[in-house]
Amino acid sequence: MAGTDVVFDKKTKLNVSEPTLWKVVFLNDDVTPIDFVISLLIEVFKHNFESARTVTMQVHEQGSGIAGVYNYEIAEAKTSEATNLSRANGFPLQIKMVEE
Repeated sequence: MAGTDVVFDKKTKLNVSEPTLWKVVFLNDDVTPIDFVISLLIEVFKHNFESARTVTMQVHEQGSGIAGVYNYEIAEAKTSEATNLSRANGFPLQIKMVEE
């Protein structure tokens, strides 16, 4: 079989698209302290203090705020981690994912 050439008749074209992005959204409540929300944004979502404070004030004043935009797996992991930390600290903070 040495010297056998392989010839392809067709070319395969791949259509690769960008993955869908998901927003992680914090919803306002009357129980979760502002300082705790800021600390979640800094620890889990890697915001600096100023951006964490800005998002927290949006949540407080407008009812919701975007913590970040990620691919599905990362958004799901961060949502789960932040929700677990909230519950472990006794807070009912609601966090949801919204397709962008």
